[in-house]
Amino acid sequence: MSFRLFIYNALVNKQPGISYRYHKIHDKSHGLLKIWSWIYLLMLNFGYYILQLKYIGKNPKAEYYESKRLPVGKTESSIALKDKDYRSVKEMTEELLKYDVISFDMFDTLIFRPLSEPADVFFFVGEELGIPDFKSIRRKASASARHRKLLECGHTEVTLKEIWDEFEKITGTDSETGMRAELEAEKKLCYANPFMLEVWNAVKEKKKRIIVVSDMYVSSKDLGDILSSNGFTGAEKIYVSCEHGRNKAKGDLFKLVKKDLGDASVVHVGDNEISDGVNAKKNGFVICRYPQVRRNMLLYRPFDMSAITGSAYRGIVSNHIYNGLSKFSKEYEFGFIYGGLFALGYCNFIHEQAVKTKADKLFFLSRDGETLKKVYDSLFPSENTEYVYWSRRAALLLTADDNRYDYFRRFIFHKVNRGYSIDAILGSMDLGFLAEKIDSWKGIWEKTRESDDNKFIELKKSDELTDENASCLKRFIEYYWDEVMASYAPGNETAKKYFEEKKGDAKKILAIDIGWAGSGALSLSYLMERKWKMVCTVTGIVAGTNTIHNPEPDASESFIQSGKLISYMYSQRHNRDLLKMHDPNKDHNIYWELLLSSPEPAFAGFYADGLRYGKQDVSPDAANEIRKGITCFVNEYSERFKEYPFMFNISGRDAYAPMIIAMSRGGKYLKALAGKTGFEKNVV
Repeated sequence: MSFRLFIYNALVNKQPGISYRYHKIHDKSHGLLKIWSWIYLLMLNFGYYILQLKYIGKNPKAEYYESKRLPVGKTESSIALKDKDYRSVKEMTEELLKYDVISFDMFDTLIFRPLSEPADVFFFVGEELGIPDFKSIRRKASASARHRKLLECGHTEVTLKEIWDEFEKITGTDSETGMRAELEAEKKLCYANPFMLEVWNAVKEKKKRIIVVSDMYVSSKDLGDILSSNGFTGAEKIYVSCEHGRNKAKGDLFKLVKKDLGDASVVHVGDNEISDGVNAKKNGFVICRYPQVRRNMLLYRPFDMSAITGSAYRGIVSNHIYNGLSKFSKEYEFGFIYGGLFALGYCNFIHEQAVKTKADKLFFLSRDGETLKKVYDSLFPSENTEYVYWSRRAALLLTADDNRYDYFRRFIFHKVNRGYSIDAILGSMDLGFLAEKIDSWKGIWEKTRESDDNKFIELKKSDELTDENASCLKRFIEYYWDEVMASYAPGNETAKKYFEEKKGDAKKILAIDIGWAGSGALSLSYLMERKWKMVCTVTGIVAGTNTIHNPEPDASESFIQSGKLISYMYSQRHNRDLLKMHDPNKDHNIYWELLLSSPEPAFAGFYADGLRYGKQDVSPDAANEIRKGITCFVNEYSERFKEYPFMFNISGRDAYAPMIIAMSRGGKYLKALAGKTGFEKNVV
């Protein structure tokens, strides 16, 4: 081993955290930045070995669960728009019109890629060509081509052909085939920055001279094709570094442009502080900075995701929230940033299950299913879907005679010592008519007394439900069980007719819910298949199941095992880390339900006179804004990756990842959001 390699391994490779932080600065750096990266490397080693700052040795990507300090009081978009470099379309246009020529940077200014890093385009090229580890090999080919160019010409600006000639030498892949695949991927993925498209069209309308200046290995002709296909037409000339052997990074490309333009006044718009800022200014350009849309990615976005889905998610969010065109509401950002990927992934998962099970109808259960149905219908408009009113309370009343244990457990024993009066408990069970009979409780107790009873406990309507009198209340209700069942019978008939109509001719039905024990889908399956004897099968799909933090963590495991219930994000069978992290006691269930909140009131149940509804648990305006954010993300993602169907294979673990960030630091962000929306728990 050479001495140089020995030193490199000792300083860089020995500790993953040091290596990660060093390469983030050093890779692709030039000039002073490269010198700074070496100084930074020494500082990292000093901090780890001398100051004993052990966190430096840990790779940030290796955190078990990421934690971010999210803005609580304000939205990300509103904070960003306060930056001095942000201008409205009108303000930027007015500024640019003062000059004879307007020069634009291309990538991350005029043109976006829906990815967190430009090089992530290589994932798509590699998949098309069938070459594993393509991204790494492509980078090596680029480095080799630049080294060769430096030796031959004294600069490192290479063309796409020169890179692919090197790639062919390394791998044997035909360079022409590879070039076509890479250009095709760029053209499929690139899209217009909506903010800059408005600026471009505004200055073009005023007959201003427009040029584009870019550091890129792709020819000006191919860049022109990308620009024009995305609405940027009318450029006088495109200056690209690979065609001139000069670049913006050193500033000499600007010198050439300035020489071509003569005495004309020129303003340059770009996002890179050095290339588009300092170097342009040095060469006589006026600077109009455009902020980097990806600048807060490390600060707020999750990185513990699969490489391609994670890149797509972060790219879509950054490009949309930070392009400067709009300021969004807190609720909209919640839906777009934390709910969009989940809704898209869950709906595609549901579709896969529908195909697999040959389902001929999908029931989206209220109210969590309302947003999901809208998303699903937009993705798969030809499928047979129904939005059906259903709730845990409705299910408990309809299955009371068949599952008395769950009926009493949820209505009574889950509510002991929580401040509920006996009168309120009876009201929640639609048994208000029994309240007047409580005075006869002592006589009933004597008649139904069991051998181990040693104490009479009095019941009064105004008494609080406690662990001492809960069993007595249960026995009291059981004494009048025939009357209880008779009171529920009209609702049962209404529900049966309702679901017969919703079912239609369907034989295989999927019932979709958010979770968690799957009781909504399972109770509906029981009623339709067994109690009402309908000719059909009902399979439940939930986003997630009960976790180890639930009182009944195994409640639905037999149905998960048999396939009667299917879970998307996690279960005891997969993504067990989420099974151990997701904690209802920390309101994790509630936050997911807030994400899918409906502007409608809660569904109370079925009655002789029809369907009834309860109270509102969230502001309708807030619910609509959250839904708007979710659907906008789905639409944006779908548009950007319409040429790549495999991009819709979003795993449940990736779908949960953004919410892990929202839940971090004690869920401060989500608590503030729930308060702002007026969200109430367990409303009926």
